[in-house]
Amino acid sequence: MLGLMQDRPLALPHIFHRAEQLFGHKTVVTAEVNGETTTTIAELCTRVRRLATALDDLGISADGRVATFCWNTARHLELYLAAPCTGRVLHTLNIRLFPEQLVYIVGHAEDEVIFVDRSLLPLLWPLADKMPTVRAFVVIDDGADTAIPDDPRVRDYEELLAAAEPFSGDFVIEDENTAAAMCYTSGTTGNPKGVVYSHRSTVLHSVATLFADGPALSERDVLMPVVPMFHANAWGLPYGGLLAGSTLVMPGPNMAPQAIVSMLERHEVTITAGVPTIWMGVQPLLGDHDLTHLRAILCGGSAVPKALSEAYREAIGIPLLHAWGMTETSPIASVSSMRSHHEGLTEEERADARARQGYPLPLVELRIADPETGEPQPWDDEATGEVQAAGPWIAKDYYRGEGGGSQFTEDGWLRTGDVATVDRYGSFRLVDRTKDLVKSGGEWISSVELENEIMAHPKVAEAAVIGVPHEKWVERPLACVVVKPGETLTAEEVIEFLRPRVAKWWLPDAVEFIDEIPKTSVGKFSKKTLREKFGGYELPAAAER
Repeated sequence: MLGLMQDRPLALPHIFHRAEQLFGHKTVVTAEVNGETTTTIAELCTRVRRLATALDDLGISADGRVATFCWNTARHLELYLAAPCTGRVLHTLNIRLFPEQLVYIVGHAEDEVIFVDRSLLPLLWPLADKMPTVRAFVVIDDGADTAIPDDPRVRDYEELLAAAEPFSGDFVIEDENTAAAMCYTSGTTGNPKGVVYSHRSTVLHSVATLFADGPALSERDVLMPVVPMFHANAWGLPYGGLLAGSTLVMPGPNMAPQAIVSMLERHEVTITAGVPTIWMGVQPLLGDHDLTHLRAILCGGSAVPKALSEAYREAIGIPLLHAWGMTETSPIASVSSMRSHHEGLTEEERADARARQGYPLPLVELRIADPETGEPQPWDDEATGEVQAAGPWIAKDYYRGEGGGSQFTEDGWLRTGDVATVDRYGSFRLVDRTKDLVKSGGEWISSVELENEIMAHPKVAEAAVIGVPHEKWVERPLACVVVKPGETLTAEEVIEFLRPRVAKWWLPDAVEFIDEIPKTSVGKFSKKTLREKFGGYELPAAAER
């Protein structure tokens, strides 16, 4: 017996038409090079309809890849809608990738057009001749004074829209499994791999951003996604905000801490999101601004240091809301929301609970498996294993089958590469990445937990821990530490601070003070770069902790 419900595809045109019909009066604010601009959703939707026709005028094929090389702006949001609603595939390019990676990705995806902010032209245009599949480079003028190349491939965004007749009628995607967007992994090992999101997966993930135990977006919210729109579609928040009817604030090209916190205050933002390094930069400025309108600060991309989250709670009354995921999970898979069983805990115990990666969102399934045997482990906070994920917005393969399927289990679960424990309530606690664990004397040391304890030191700005070779123990931890401006710190002080906080055999054998922790293209600590920097590092002979 079949149900008697309407069979209507879960596709992005629904989000567009809902925003157009219900939320035309709401606004999108964008910070540009020379100030801020404001547009209504109604005006934005009219421009999306023109852009839909402009893609036809450019000769982009029916399922062609439409690439963007842009900041978080209203114009970028127009592309988020026009490309997938016309059956094309939105392909957000990471502006922080190395040139050879960009060339590879554009060629691998066979992008037919790239929309680029004028301020970013110097990064992209020198590579143009290495991108033979790209027939047009459409420049979006964001107020920068960058020279625009005199080349027939270069088009002006506003002129393109002005010449296009607006598409009339309804956008229709008949098959909800049609590709809507694609993002490439950051490529820390080997070439970046393409993750292809379907209309169905994107709509379901957008709905999840409205869940009460998740970001809980609503029409009353003022949403400012600081996380880049090229990073897993800004964690799905632009689509979620449109679905909910939230007012949107786009930070544009100025990602300096002062610019971010000023926008949060000026526009009375209620919810924002970014990676830990963003909130580390903003934290010293909190006392100088009125952020009482904020109800949630979503933080993810890498493990959130408990000390950082608690610094926000002490300064403005709300801790960071920890979310976990990756490009392959669209990306939000779990959120560390507080639950009823946390009532009665001390503030310190609640802080520990908030520092976990939290609970899988509805429709997402998570499990931990023994890294060597692949056998699922119990949920008792004793066993440790690799996190594996399954669900309707979890990738089942990479574009063109890159990777040979090694990141997927025989029963179809995604092997995330993260190592975690999980308690009996289903709250996950990230221990490390499989490749970042330090194996010393046959036992595992979590670099993430060690980093969090080091960053609890009041004089430490950032810290990263890597394993270095050791003749007796195979590997031992090396702590790379950035000291806060104006402070002085010794290796002995770091070790003494750690003694009561971690097991004796976890204590780093050496501490190196560096100017900055290298970052990946999405703002995570680049352990790979540190391992290269300290390759062949010789530990002190007396280090027998």
